[in-house]
Amino acid sequence: MLSDWQALILGIVQGLTEPLPISSSGHLILVPWLFDFPDIGVESSFNKTFDVALHLGTLVGIVAYFRWDVVRILGNAWKSLRRRSMETVDDRLPWYIAIATIPGFVVGGLGERTITDSLGAEWLIAVELIVFGLVLYAVDRYGRRRRSLAHLTGRDALLIGLAQSLALMPGVSRSGITMTAALMLAFNRDAAARFSFLISIPVVAGAVVFKGFTTFVTGDGLPDGAASAFVIGVLSAMVSGFFAVWFLLRYIRTRSFSPFVVYRVLAGVFVLAIIAAGVR
Repeated sequence: MLSDWQALILGIVQGLTEPLPISSSGHLILVPWLFDFPDIGVESSFNKTFDVALHLGTLVGIVAYFRWDVVRILGNAWKSLRRRSMETVDDRLPWYIAIATIPGFVVGGLGERTITDSLGAEWLIAVELIVFGLVLYAVDRYGRRRRSLAHLTGRDALLIGLAQSLALMPGVSRSGITMTAALMLAFNRDAAARFSFLISIPVVAGAVVFKGFTTFVTGDGLPDGAASAFVIGVLSAMVSGFFAVWFLLRYIRTRSFSPFVVYRVLAGVFVLAIIAAGVR
């Protein structure tokens, strides 16, 4: 079982890396591996529960930041249903978000366990950090970036959703691959990041509901003595997730994704060097 300090560190890691384009699932494997924490990916009741806690905390942080957007999107969805029409951009946005989430739910439901078990090796995560980081750099550097969310179409949403399904592989980054896809479709950085965060809400919520059901309803629930680590994980992921979204949306208005690409490449090279040297 994790100590409270380890729970705090992993909560911060999850909260920061879920919105930022650097892979939360990859970091939640690499950090325990590098620092010899208990692996939260193994099959135990506490680790399953703690994974739910981290995702729940991040979800609350993201929803807290986009609270007015969420209210407006839900209201527009209800209005378009009542009118049975989608006349404006605001009417269409809720349904584009729904379209973008479908591929991830389908792929996740059918193959999450297989993908995680087969593609969760540390060396492969390092390679994916490097490769998909360089793809993000190329698209950000040479893309046109002319479109805003007002130009979003159902086709765009589906393509971004298909890209999002790749993020089931640790090391790819859900936010990173969706922003990359949006930039490839000529959306500007702000639109790419905002749509990425909005479609993360139903995706993360779905993961929390599914994992929560299998943990608390059909599983063993919260193990004895785990309450403090559980609470610390939720709160640290919530706070760090909120500020990660706040930071990124302000940062990319005037700057590129290059620092995140540099971090991904350096992190990937470091992990590969550690493996090659036999340190871990």
